[in-house]
Amino acid sequence: MKNQKLTSTIDGASILLYALLTCIGWLNLFSTTYRPDTNFEFSEIYGKQLIFIISSIFIIIFILNINSKIFEKFSFVFYIVGILSVIGLFFFGKTVKGQTNWYHIGGFSLQPSEFVKIATLLFLGKYLSDDSRINLNNFSEQLKTFLIIGIPMAIILMFDPGSALIFVSLFFVLYREGLPDFYLFIGLAAIILFILGIFITPIYIAIALALIFAFHYLKNPAFNKRPAVYLIVFLIASTYTFSVDFIFDNVLEQHHRDRINVIFNSDIDIKREGYNLNQSLIAIGSGGLFGKGFLEGTQTKGGFVPEQHSDYIFTTLGEEWGFIGTLVVILLYVALILRLLYLAENQKTRFARIVGYGVASILFMHFFLNIAMLIKLFPTIGVPLPYFSYGGSSFWAFTILLFIFIKLDANKVNEW
Repeated sequence: MKNQKLTSTIDGASILLYALLTCIGWLNLFSTTYRPDTNFEFSEIYGKQLIFIISSIFIIIFILNINSKIFEKFSFVFYIVGILSVIGLFFFGKTVKGQTNWYHIGGFSLQPSEFVKIATLLFLGKYLSDDSRINLNNFSEQLKTFLIIGIPMAIILMFDPGSALIFVSLFFVLYREGLPDFYLFIGLAAIILFILGIFITPIYIAIALALIFAFHYLKNPAFNKRPAVYLIVFLIASTYTFSVDFIFDNVLEQHHRDRINVIFNSDIDIKREGYNLNQSLIAIGSGGLFGKGFLEGTQTKGGFVPEQHSDYIFTTLGEEWGFIGTLVVILLYVALILRLLYLAENQKTRFARIVGYGVASILFMHFFLNIAMLIKLFPTIGVPLPYFSYGGSSFWAFTILLFIFIKLDANKVNEW
């Protein structure tokens, strides 16, 4: 497709939603970090973020003017470079607030885990689209795709659990491409058993599982010839349940245990480990229906919410723009995600469809988890809100992620 035709095929709705979220996000960041007694300074957080936003325009122009097949042809190279960049953190990374997930070069910082998600998605799309005979009902194919996702996820999990969790979103892509429902059930069951295992004596859970399996076995004659399957699944589930205490006490670090306890333990000290979440709830709740107004947030201006410019930026929106403002922003995110899913379903190639679903899934996971952890629905794990949270790496990564798919959609090419 010729470059001059690009403007007539590019999806304007996606770009408009991106622009709206970016502008609203920067205004909230400005309100969070601006001090009335100072002049506008590019050295301040809001000024640096504006530089990131302006520089992203050049990134967008570059992506929209290169051959879209590059993303597919060199996906394996991107994937390997991404994994090596994460491994390099163990040797050259700088530890910030207990996490070694940054490269610091002079005055510039880069978080490679944000970009590895893009590389993993591209390589996953390349692998699944290379051969139309690839069937995700086949265990060997399932294992290969799990490894593509699992290798970078496992490495990142060692120092940044929040970023690692985002890779789970790529399993939604596999589900769209034919992965059996069984795996979604297993994942949901593992989460439920883990939560129950924290608060209930494991032997009681094992007894409940035994009764459930026995009832299902007796009520389904078609399965009566396979009692060994029931026994194996029961033993695996029970063993997992009995291991929860050990995992919680010995594998998870103290700050991870604190974050889980904040959600499920009402006796947590709100002046210590529960402080961040408590202040977040106060700030959001104080906004009421219409909010206190731009630059008028008392919790925000008082600096009561820690890390408000990054993971907790949504609290500024809740305090200053109220329920109506947060609802509008949520609808903008939902509109963007639904638009991407619609475009993905209308792609000519499997690669473009997979990338489209992947972009929508990654954005959804970030959006959902960030808001959920601020309103006590999920433990705090340090997940940025797309186009709102401060950070050059995250903003550039979200921009690149979105515009790679917009480029693929604009071209809809099948040949190099």
